[in-house]
Amino acid sequence: MKKIISLAIVFAMFLAPLAFAASPWTEGKTYGEKAVGKLGYGLTNTVLGWTKIISTPNDYSSAGKNVWQGVGQGLIDAGVTTVLGAVHLVTFPIPADIPIPSDVNLSGK
Repeated sequence: MKKIISLAIVFAMFLAPLAFAASPWTEGKTYGEKAVGKLGYGLTNTVLGWTKIISTPNDYSSAGKNVWQGVGQGLIDAGVTTVLGAVHLVTFPIPADIPIPSDVNLSGK
């Protein structure tokens, strides 16, 4: 059982870069630029993550999609953005990236 879990973790680590884009703060050249960038990125996503509840249904409405699906997706996106933003906020001294899906994060990148 331990081998299966270990294999699944290794497999997920190799597939993660394919599913998510790198966070914008990773483009910093020095440790200081990366740490400050990660702190700001985490703070923005943590504090403003709830805005996805409003913006996602609006995006769905503009695209001619079902607004109620946008409400559900907005609730999910708000939770993901807020939680992963908090992870970035807490771990800002460590310049390792935990990417937020590009269609969910507030930076739009």
